[in-house]
Amino acid sequence: MTRTQPGTASGTDNNRPAALTLTFLGTGGVTAAPLPGCACRACLRATHDPRFARAPCSALIEYGRERVLLDAGLPLLASRFPPGTLSRILLTHYHIDHVQGLFALRWGRGDPIAVWGPPDPRGCDDLYKHPGLLDFRPALTPFVAHAFGELQVTPLPLQHSRLTHGYLLAWHDIRIAWLCDTCGLPPDTADFLRGQPLDQLVIDCNDPPCATPRNHNDVALATVALLRPRQTWLTHLSHEMDNWLAENRLPHGVQPARDGQTLRCDAAWPVTV
Repeated sequence: MTRTQPGTASGTDNNRPAALTLTFLGTGGVTAAPLPGCACRACLRATHDPRFARAPCSALIEYGRERVLLDAGLPLLASRFPPGTLSRILLTHYHIDHVQGLFALRWGRGDPIAVWGPPDPRGCDDLYKHPGLLDFRPALTPFVAHAFGELQVTPLPLQHSRLTHGYLLAWHDIRIAWLCDTCGLPPDTADFLRGQPLDQLVIDCNDPPCATPRNHNDVALATVALLRPRQTWLTHLSHEMDNWLAENRLPHGVQPARDGQTLRCDAAWPVTV
């Protein structure tokens, strides 16, 4: 649903900065629908209706002239983002489903693209050895805000099978927490985020409820209750999670994200388009 702020024609006026948008380029995990060879309800639906398909989890953040790619698991990144159209890339971690698009992108022509990620000395395959036009920068310090123009980016340690960072994105009075991939939160990260008034929470929810989640969250409602954001979006969803969602309801203010969905935030109010 799109909202227009009182007293404005398009959600902004001359006294407010331009909007920040976050577009979900992909909302799936490695077993997202349609999973090859699977005939479950979610996979059949996604096969016949591309609106229900889920690409690898990633997002595009836009504000002013800045375009920041958050994770790079989408294939064919070079055709989707021609040279000069990306300001920088933020990586949560170096599992292949979050970086596979870099392997072709690196051999393109044009200006170097700055890449920021956690301090994982292994990286992924030979990306560090043969970076091409990718300019891998020193890792940002956890819990310390780093300015990318008007956007403040704070890395947040997560709990996963590889060294992984989430990010707190602060733009004027808007706070968005991106927490993927993770199974729960480390105590320091939970304590840090409890002190933040979160407008939007985007959180890993790979699996339906299970007794012992591993590497990824199940429904993650305990974390949502702890952080108390105004709005929560579930991402990194598996086909099993989509099947669960077809038969169960989520609490008010918690929704599964969809590929192509955009969150538009101005200085006064976050909205969805």
